[in-house]
This record gives sequence, C-alpha cells and structure tokens, in this order.
Amino acid sequence: MADRRTENNAISEPQKSTTVDFDPPKKPKKNSYAIACAALASMTSVLLGYDFAVISGAILYIKEELKITDVEVEILVGILNLYCLIGSFAGGRTSDWIGRRYTIVVAQAIFFAGAILMGFATNYAFLMVGRFVAGIAVGYGLMVAPIYTAEISPTSSRGFLSSFTEVFINGGILLGYVSNYAFSKLPTHLGWRMMLGAGGVPAIIIGLLAFGMPESPRWLVMKGRLGDAKRVLDKISDSKEEAELRLADIKRVVGISEDCTDDVVPVPKQSHGKDMWKDILHPTPSVRHTLIAAVGIHFFQQSSGIDSIVLYSPRIFEKAGITSTNEKLLATVAVGFTKTMFILVATFLLDKVGRRPLLLGSITGMIISQVTLGIGLTIIEKSDQKLMWAVALCIAMVLAYVAFFSIGVGPVTWVYSSEILPLRLRALGVSMAVAVSRVTSAVISMTFLSLTKWITTGGTFFLYASFAIASCFFFYFMLPETQGRTLEDMEGLFGNFGWKLSKLKKQQNEEAAM
Repeated sequence: MADRRTENNAISEPQKSTTVDFDPPKKPKKNSYAIACAALASMTSVLLGYDFAVISGAILYIKEELKITDVEVEILVGILNLYCLIGSFAGGRTSDWIGRRYTIVVAQAIFFAGAILMGFATNYAFLMVGRFVAGIAVGYGLMVAPIYTAEISPTSSRGFLSSFTEVFINGGILLGYVSNYAFSKLPTHLGWRMMLGAGGVPAIIIGLLAFGMPESPRWLVMKGRLGDAKRVLDKISDSKEEAELRLADIKRVVGISEDCTDDVVPVPKQSHGKDMWKDILHPTPSVRHTLIAAVGIHFFQQSSGIDSIVLYSPRIFEKAGITSTNEKLLATVAVGFTKTMFILVATFLLDKVGRRPLLLGSITGMIISQVTLGIGLTIIEKSDQKLMWAVALCIAMVLAYVAFFSIGVGPVTWVYSSEILPLRLRALGVSMAVAVSRVTSAVISMTFLSLTKWITTGGTFFLYASFAIASCFFFYFMLPETQGRTLEDMEGLFGNFGWKLSKLKKQQNEEAAM
C-alpha cells in the first residue's frame, strides 16, 4: 500500500519547471571571419555597380565631345551586358579549374585593364574596346562572387551574407554617381575619362585583398583536399559540430566516404563537358525546377526595368522637368543613396523574414511605383506648363521604385539563385542565370531611348510594370521558401512545379471535408 501511495503521489504531483525550460534556444553569433570573407568576395560586384552608374553621367559628356547619336548611346551603354556573357560562361569553367578565390583575382585584373582603356579612349571605337574588356571582367565577378559567398556561409546567416553581392552592386552604383558629380566640374574632355578610368582603383584594392581569402571548402572537397576544407570550415562555421556536419554533407554529395579522414584523397574525375550538359539538357524534375527558378528569377529581376533607372536616370529626371545638369546628377546621387540604404535593411531581414515574403512584398511595391511613375510622366508630357506636383511625384516614385527593388527583388535574386543549385551544377547553373540576366539587361538598356520615342517615357514604365506583374505570379507559384535549409538539402524542395497549387487544392479539399 505504501508503495502504491508513493507511486500515486509521484504521478499526481506535477514536475516543477525551471526558468531554463522556458528560455528560447540561443541564436548562434554571426561568424566575423565568414562575414569578412563574404564581404571581400562580394566587393567584386562593385565593378558592375560602378560601371553602370558612372556611364549614366559620363555619357552626357561623351555625347557632347564625340558627337554620337542616341542609337550609339544605347549601344555603348547596354553592350557591356552582352560582353558579360563571355565572362560569366568563362568564369564558370575557370572557377572550377583554378578555384573561386583566384577567379576573383582574374576578374579584378581584367577590369583594371578595361578601366585604363576606357580612360584613355580617343574615339568611339576605342571606347567600345574598353567596354568589351570591362564587360568580360564584370561577367567573371557576377558569376563567382555569389557562388563563393553561398559556399562559405553558415546556414544560419547565408541569406545575410549572400545578399552582400547586391549590397556592393548598390555601393558601386552610389560610388559611380558620386564620381559623376565630383568629376563633372572638370573640363569636358577630361571629366568623363576620369569617371571611367577611376574604376581601376577599386579593382586593384579588391584584387590584392582577395589573396588573403580562404578557398571555398566545397571546391577544396571537389579537388580531394579534405584537410584544407576542414580547416576552412572550422573557421567559417558557427560551431565545431556544424563544421563536421557540413564537411560530411559535402563529402556525401561529391561521392567521398563520410568515414574518410585523410587530408588528401583521390576523387572521381569530373567532366566539365558531356556529363554536366547531360544533366542540364536532360535534367531530373528537381534539377529542372531549380534551373527554371534560378534563370527565371534573374530574368524577371531585369525585365522590370531597374537598369533603365540606373543607366538613364538623368534622362528620366529631364523628362520629369529637371533641366539643370548639376541638379540631374544630384538627383542620381539620391537614387544611389536610396538603393544603398534599403539594401542594407534587406540584409538583416533575409534570415529573419525569409525569401518569399521579401520577394512578394518588394514586387508589389515596384508595380505600384512604376504605374504611378508612368501616370506622372504621361501627365507632364501632355501638359503645356510645368507642374511641380507632378515633378515631385515622379522623383518620389523613382526613389520608391529603387527602394522596393533593393529591399527584396534585388538581393533575393542573388541569394536564391546561388543557394538552390546542386553542387555539381552550381558554377554552370549560376553562369546560365547570370547570362540570362545580362541578356535581359542588354535588351532593356539598349531599347529604352527608342521605346520612349515609340510609346513615350510613361508608356515605357507601363510596359515594365506589366513584366513586374508577370513576375509576381512566377515568384508566388514557382519559388519555395529556402530559409534555414542547408545547400545540400535544397534538392528536396524542388521538383513539383505546381507545389503551391497542389498545397492550395489540398487545403480546399480538407476544408470541404470538414
């Protein structure tokens, strides 16, 4: 009886809870070494931002000195994107051959040469040669920076670190706009050459700093250098346990036994030709979905017209009613500053809010601001007098558009495309996505002036808004959330193209059954 009483008391008495039981698990501190590595790699993106922004101001003086037409202006401004194709595809092969780190160094060296050529250009043809060299460098940088950053980032902060690519693109844009304003005080023949040639300075600095970066641990494992990979992972992971888990996952994907502890091991020879293209041309449902997602998100990022804002903002502000060159350049600085501030906000939201909410909220704001900008520009074009409220509305909508872009579609595109592709296809897949991005950007930037003549400036932004509406549907139905997933775990999220529709139908069936 005593035993039974004791047992009953034990059952009836609730266990005392301590405050420790209610404490939420502590979030790992951000790894400062991984942050430094991601920042250095992403600085490569400064080249694209600087080159895009600086040409928007320089072209005002280039057109004046070299007496070129609007068509030649469109070609000069937009052709860099097509030249990027060479760099992005070559960069994929190069990064798998010599490593991610040395590919970054190669990109800086090529861009330095391009900047010097543009700075000393004496005619239109000479200037195009410089743009060609710089374009190859930008393609290299755009391909390798997001891959390197995604591969060295801990899972807990991959969104934060991978967004650095867009952060530095925006930093480069702001630097380019400031450069335009600073050098605009010089004589015409010297000012635009200084604007373009000054881009060689950050290229030298970034190239030298890149020698101090570690190599990507995933590339090291692909080459059988397990000891080096383990040392890098120990430094860039949030804990020893995470480093061991990441190494085991990478070895499994590459095809190395998880029990292998040798520093250097032979790995099966990987083909960069037939096998990879076989996976691309005859993919599994999962790979097909990831490729469509990676390529699609880059296409819709550019088709919304962001590069027209960056490249032709002085022209847009002129159409809005700002006539002074000095005021137009100052307004472009405001665009660069707004983009940079909002991308910094986005970096802290990616790992807290997730990719999908930022994408969908961002694209909705972009649609509203583009439509309103189109209405404002149309009113100004139809009016015989200067309407200050319409001018203010257009300037506000340009700033609102770049703010919404920078808080979602801008950074999420680079984060998402670099993290969803399987390791064996990551370099090639990102190269394809970057290629689509640059081709789309080239079409947008090389047709803007012509479109403004054919369908008016306001009509052009209505056209861009229609692409943004289409992208909203693509983002909603094609892109699953990837927040908190490891890179090796991504394939499990993809493969069902109607995943969102299936989920909605399942919910409707469950509600009907109830």
